[in-house]
Amino acid sequence: MSSVHELIRGAAMREAAARETTRTTGRPLASAGHRRPIVLRATGVSSCDTELADDPWAIDRDPGYGPGASSADTIPSLAPRQGPLPAEYTSASDAELTERIMAAKAALGDRVQILGHFYQRDEIVQHADFVGDSFMLAQAAKEHPEAEAFVFCGVHFMAETADILSGPDQAVILPNLAAGCSMADMATIDQVEECWKQLTATLGTGAPGGLQPVIPVTYMNSSAAIKAFCGRNGGIVCTSSNARTVLEWAFERGQRVVFFPDQHLGRNTAKAMGITEEEMPLWRPHLALGGNTAAELEAARVILWNGFCSVHKRFTVAQIEQARADFPGLTVIVHPECPAAVVDAADGAGSTEYIRKEIEAAAPGSVIAIGTEINLVNRLQQQRPDLTIFCLDPVVCPCSTMYRIHPAYLAWTLEALLAGETPNQISVSAEVADDSRVALERMLAARP
Repeated sequence: MSSVHELIRGAAMREAAARETTRTTGRPLASAGHRRPIVLRATGVSSCDTELADDPWAIDRDPGYGPGASSADTIPSLAPRQGPLPAEYTSASDAELTERIMAAKAALGDRVQILGHFYQRDEIVQHADFVGDSFMLAQAAKEHPEAEAFVFCGVHFMAETADILSGPDQAVILPNLAAGCSMADMATIDQVEECWKQLTATLGTGAPGGLQPVIPVTYMNSSAAIKAFCGRNGGIVCTSSNARTVLEWAFERGQRVVFFPDQHLGRNTAKAMGITEEEMPLWRPHLALGGNTAAELEAARVILWNGFCSVHKRFTVAQIEQARADFPGLTVIVHPECPAAVVDAADGAGSTEYIRKEIEAAAPGSVIAIGTEINLVNRLQQQRPDLTIFCLDPVVCPCSTMYRIHPAYLAWTLEALLAGETPNQISVSAEVADDSRVALERMLAARP
């Protein structure tokens, strides 16, 4: 058995003991990223990038997405940057920040709801009124008309979707404007419009049987502008949990689909529906016809945009093989944003909610390797100490942009709201919101 996986067992036992101490003493959760190195608790292995342990305000204004899994991705020049935080927040201890957050939250009451994504650090999740994936949290915003504001502890595109679905008098706030998403940024509205222009010129505007030549489908992990594009052009939005239903909806209306921005979710979903690799050309936005011939596009069923999640792209078949060798009989579960070969080698693949439910249903004593973001994997191990759960990649990073939502930003946001200010409000224009809502409502109306 490898030394890494020996560490997994020991770390799980230490985690269980630490959780018991927390239950009995009532002390707040320790911060994983405040003035200390990040250690992956499932393995005890250091972070893949030591700079990720830096306080986010030290790196928020640097070029790129910051250290971590998405540091090699190209960030748009106009991506928002977070301004400096007052020193009273950056110099506060973990305990002081926790106390200030809890006091402000109590004073604000039901006027403000905190939405926390599954991938957030524990010291943020502990304050959230709702925890879920991006669409679950946007739905939570829609279902709470009594709230004056939603503090969205996630990334930019998620806050946009919450703003689209919430009421016109409700504010959606992103505590750190530098919390973006490299995958969402891999498809800009200008690139998508140019792609559509070329596809229309190549494939025409009509097809046999009254079908559209191509239906645009966008993953939830995309900008509001691209969701609006889909709404205007007969398209639809999907999540990782309903991608197959959405593709079935699209094929009832069109000969083929253009799917963006995540090629892996599109490919894995289409493969499960019997569509071959030859029928799924990759569109590279900087090349004419995306680097394809007109004949290849004509023969296509799904045209895949060349985008990906930096975290999920790290998982490999070799990691699965090593895990199976170290733990005979283990179960491997991965997210469908992983490459197709990884999904094929796993025992199961599905959305974050699917992974959560699989862990809930697992028999005590099971050993489960998971291919997804490390904060979620660690939290699942905490919730099921009777299981051995570990991340497939022994040196996987947290999502570097999600990790930018630090308690200092949350404390600053809540106290600003308490003072009558509305910092970092995410506002989608009425025109874009209306067209986006069309695509989102089509998704909600699509049933398996």
